[in-house]
Amino acid sequence: MLTYKANLDELIRMALREDVGDGDHSTLACIPANAQGKAKMVAKKPGVLCGAEVGRRVFELVDERLHVELLKKDGDCLEKGDVVMLVEGPSASILTAERTALNFMQRLSGIATETHRMVSMLEGLNTRLLDTRKTTPNMRLLEKYAVKCGGGTNHRIGLYDMVMLKDNHIDFAGGIAAAIDRTHEYLKSKGKDLKIEIEVRNLDELQQVLDHGGVDRIMLDNFDTTTLREAVRRIDHRYETEASGGITDATLRSYAETGVDFISVGALTHHIKSLDLSLLAE
Repeated sequence: MLTYKANLDELIRMALREDVGDGDHSTLACIPANAQGKAKMVAKKPGVLCGAEVGRRVFELVDERLHVELLKKDGDCLEKGDVVMLVEGPSASILTAERTALNFMQRLSGIATETHRMVSMLEGLNTRLLDTRKTTPNMRLLEKYAVKCGGGTNHRIGLYDMVMLKDNHIDFAGGIAAAIDRTHEYLKSKGKDLKIEIEVRNLDELQQVLDHGGVDRIMLDNFDTTTLREAVRRIDHRYETEASGGITDATLRSYAETGVDFISVGALTHHIKSLDLSLLAE
């Protein structure tokens, strides 16, 4: 995540511009410019921390005079009452940075916490939990980083790093064989070496893919567990397998027990309750 520091700084600056506007007038109205203060960030509920370095960077960009000490690191399991970080410096700057830092850290920690919970449900099985592209615009790299902090696995990052032939691609291309063949022609013409995943909606479409070949992974979309088990049996490890579509924590393990390699869950990043963190003045 920190590889993208320049992009991260711009994202934080955008968030601060959105929040601060022409000034934090609540703070400016009642806090002396020379006032110094301390604050601590505390976990109000158990969870998995993510975004600690992002929070630190928010404070630094608001005021380089602020000193931030991280007491926990990303991926750490938190208990209620754990102190995550300490901030010291100009009181007005602490107050101005507070909400933006919390907004980033609470959401990312919520994703990491939910991912960790669902990954723990797969204990003892070989199936890995995947995220999707159902992410908050401009927050994708951070949200996918949060999935990794929670023990999950990233699917493709965007449209550019993997080919995924979904139902609409196949229908517009004129069928499964045409979609696969055109993809290979395109990749060859562009000199690109990208993995190819294809979505199938039933066992008939699966058989077409098996008869034709030319892919790396098969996504089995909206299969029930009985049909999924049969699909995994037919594929017989010739291709990676992925189950997708409406899989929840109530059905996650039963889907994994079919022997499928991956299960993708869009809710990891688009249906998340933020972890409750609070910044308290000392």
